[in-house]
Amino acid sequence: MMAATQPALTIRGEVRFYEAGDKGCLVEASVEGLPTGPNAHPFLAFHIHENGSCADAGMAAGGHYNPEGRQHGYHAGDLPSLLNADGIAESVVYTDRFVPGDVIGRTAIIHELPDDYRTQPNGSGGPRIACGVIEMV
Repeated sequence: MMAATQPALTIRGEVRFYEAGDKGCLVEASVEGLPTGPNAHPFLAFHIHENGSCADAGMAAGGHYNPEGRQHGYHAGDLPSLLNADGIAESVVYTDRFVPGDVIGRTAIIHELPDDYRTQPNGSGGPRIACGVIEMV
């Protein structure tokens, strides 16, 4: 479950992680209440972050999940940006960079801007607007 980190937003959603093959994960995100209007960007950076806390407006989540110390764009926690369509985003993506057990206790973060997949260390995604701790259900 995700909750907004900025009081003016009412972002709610779920991110689910499914085992896929021997060394992969299917990540399914369903989010609503994303920014709308003329200043809202249609693409929003979406990452798995290292720590399991959303305190301090999501800053306690730390940096991107990156157990292999790779450059941004290749971090285990780098996921495709979400498409924000009138405040709603649905996404299903496969990754071979982690399995569900690797991310339990970490956080899923949505940023205000798109990921450029180049800028180090975080892709210039801007402020963190939603954060959720990944838990086993």
